Amino acid sequence: MSTYAIPATAIPTGTWTVDQAHSKVGFAVKHMGIATVRGEFTEFDGVLEIGDDLSTAKVRGTVKAASVDTNEPQRDAHLRSPDFFDAETHPELAFESTSIEAIDDETFLITGDLTLHGVTNELVLTAEINGVDIDPYGNEKVGLEVTGQLSRGDYGMKFNQALGSGNMLVADKVKLTLDISAAKQA
Repeated sequence: MSTYAIPATAIPTGTWTVDQAHSKVGFAVKHMGIATVRGEFTEFDGVLEIGDDLSTAKVRGTVKAASVDTNEPQRDAHLRSPDFFDAETHPELAFESTSIEAIDDETFLITGDLTLHGVTNELVLTAEINGVDIDPYGNEKVGLEVTGQLSRGDYGMKFNQALGSGNMLVADKVKLTLDISAAKQA
């Protein structure tokens, strides 16, 4: 793990909270092996705690499983069911970083523990910092694009159906894309 200071051009030290109105927590998964279904979670929160160096930086966030939205109500209801997220039993997905490593001045690998469907596994995300600026109301904001992927089977989400072509109804690999705007706290 790197122990040098986060460059001043990246994220200034402090506590930053995710601005839900200007952020998105999205995912994509192959359907029938031929089409990509995209969705998002509409209820989430997150915090970035940036210290003097990467060894003290922390990232954590939670997502409400029931807020899944793929723009298709029947599919969303199925995703909330025990076949997938089991939102009644496991209402939240949670991520907490265990280490952050700089690739360059604007790109970082964030390793952490993701708890999904009652199972916790290590997940590595790539975060690209888009910049820091002051909004019209005087709030300091940072923008990040965060990507990663996971195997839903690793989290006990094994529902599927084989098709005559040999493809599966739902792919195991899920791509994650988070567009984050976070505000620095006073």
